[in-house]
Amino acid sequence: MGIGTVLVVDDEHAIISAIRRLLELDGWAVLSANSADEAMEVLRENDVAVLLTDNRMPGESGLHLLERARAFRPDTVRILLTGYADLPTAMEAINHGEVFRFVLKPWVDADLLAIVTEACERHRLIMGLRSGSDGTVRSLAQAVELKDHNTRGHCDRVAGYALSIATALGWSEADKHDLRYGSWLHDCGKIGVPGSILNFPGRLTPEMYTVIRRHPGWGADLGRQAGLGSPIINIILHHHERMDGSGYPAGLIGEAIPIEARIVAVADVFDAMTTERSYKRGLSFQEGADELRRLRGTGLDPLVADAFLDLLHPVGAQAVSL
Repeated sequence: MGIGTVLVVDDEHAIISAIRRLLELDGWAVLSANSADEAMEVLRENDVAVLLTDNRMPGESGLHLLERARAFRPDTVRILLTGYADLPTAMEAINHGEVFRFVLKPWVDADLLAIVTEACERHRLIMGLRSGSDGTVRSLAQAVELKDHNTRGHCDRVAGYALSIATALGWSEADKHDLRYGSWLHDCGKIGVPGSILNFPGRLTPEMYTVIRRHPGWGADLGRQAGLGSPIINIILHHHERMDGSGYPAGLIGEAIPIEARIVAVADVFDAMTTERSYKRGLSFQEGADELRRLRGTGLDPLVADAFLDLLHPVGAQAVSL
């Protein structure tokens, strides 16, 4: 259901009318423009969550419009409407950050609605993260979490485990503030992963896994755009790195992985192993502890893993704050 304002730009009135009908039926507020200059006037006068523009228009191209819009309204999420002939241009624009997604003409209504919804969710997330309040950040993380039916409560549990580790390691309250936010938001990049992949009932295909592996980078981009501090962005970007260099997205090795990301990695792995998922049973805490011991030094920081294992050993889960 629509939750923001969309600006549609095209020199063909029929295309604008068709997209307007589609989006307004789904509850969106829709503005329109027939040229790049007209679109910039609309952006100056209105708070626009999503800008959807055709590429090939008389005068200034849609791609150039998106570049101008990025400089003028950096929080407006930009989508390019393009034909197959322009597909390489659209992919290059995505890779360079000018465009969030592209929609192929002729479009499929359901696909267009899904992309616009995802774009508006991204806009809402960025604006909410800027608020800096614990309640808002946590609720936004939980909203992203709802996309993946297997991870309800995951961000809260990861935060609890990570903060317990940090306390054991003697971290200050100020340092733990960023650790809490990073733990809540570590998977925020999953807002860009289709629900059909997140909730796939079996083993992911290589193509699906390639998409999943992009979520740390997508999340870090969100964090930078929202002005989050580097420790939080480090957690979002590097919580899937491994000590032996086999992780992603950067293949960092050992202490090149930021310590805050190494802490969240232990918390994330342990929670993933010990919770029930649609495709696997959850391990017991004892089985999870055994797996942490197996992964220490190769996948996980041994000092961080040992600190967590010491918390688990005497009284099991009772030693860990949730």
